[in-house]
Amino acid sequence: MITDIETFFTQGCGRCERFATPDCSTRRWNDGLHELRRICRDVGLTETLKWAHPCYMHAGRNVAIFGAFRGDFRLSFFDAALLNDPDGVLEKQGPNTRHPDMIRFTRNEQVAEQEATVRAYLKEAMAYAEAGIKPPKERVELDWPDELVESLDADPELAEAFHRLTPGRQRSYLFHLSSAKKPETRYARIEKAREKILAGKGAMER
Repeated sequence: MITDIETFFTQGCGRCERFATPDCSTRRWNDGLHELRRICRDVGLTETLKWAHPCYMHAGRNVAIFGAFRGDFRLSFFDAALLNDPDGVLEKQGPNTRHPDMIRFTRNEQVAEQEATVRAYLKEAMAYAEAGIKPPKERVELDWPDELVESLDADPELAEAFHRLTPGRQRSYLFHLSSAKKPETRYARIEKAREKILAGKGAMER
């Protein structure tokens, strides 16, 4: 993965084989990403690089981060549960996302068209960061697939490693396993994930 933020805007994030090629997703959305960068800097956010992507901070807190994909690019907010979303532009990243947390762009020109909204949402998020306001923690109880329980019971090393994972990483495996319809698929996913669990990684981490 990249270690310099300028590389993201010129070559990509370095997380796939399309890095530094014309096929990299950042190439398609270059103009829009630069417009988002300009806005984030202009409202006073501090620019950093985290998880190989441009991340913008204020008052010591992460506020927003960029993402570029084949079909769109996104401005995602970290504490989106606090945002009011009067313009109705926030969307959920996926089916397991608790709150709408991103503005999705499918044309480079959309950033300029929605600049006033982007600025307003960023400033609202910055105000929460300055005031030290965080969303209330929500306790979510998830069902543990029988196949996971059996696998952990049969493998003490795996069980210890799984229980050492952060709650978020544990949930990532529960979601991943729950999406499989057949028991044999769930067993196969557990076996495939064993080394990642022992390494302390979540289901979607490399």
